[in-house]
Amino acid sequence: MTIAGNILWLLFGGGIVAWIVWLLLGLLLCCTVVGIPFGIAAFRIAGFAAFPFGRELIDTRLLGESRITGTSLANFLWVILAGLWLAVIHVLLGISCFLAFFLIFPIFFGIAHFRLAGICFAPLGKRPVSIEMAQELRRQVAASANGS
Repeated sequence: MTIAGNILWLLFGGGIVAWIVWLLLGLLLCCTVVGIPFGIAAFRIAGFAAFPFGRELIDTRLLGESRITGTSLANFLWVILAGLWLAVIHVLLGISCFLAFFLIFPIFFGIAHFRLAGICFAPLGKRPVSIEMAQELRRQVAASANGS
């Protein structure tokens, strides 16, 4: 079901457009030394934007990686320079999918656009993983927080 959803998303739900936009943004950001970390994050999100079903973006700290100093500041700059505009585009695309309520697929495509809009606010320090792996990592974090 995940494969079918991803193929339909890519062809009919805006997946190709989202993938191309994120790739172009990544290329533009990689033109400067300062923008390279932002460009790498944009490339990571581009892969997620092309195939969002069955995957989830999680914080790299859940994977045991240390967070780079300044990630929060970099995410703040990202929101101001690019994230807000990308989020608005994804929200508008999501609303347009929901307005086409007479088809069943646009509802799922709208949800995917809203997920991408949320990602636009803090893409640095995130990695795409399967939903099952994300749930397991959250379970482990909750168990260690409870002392189990």
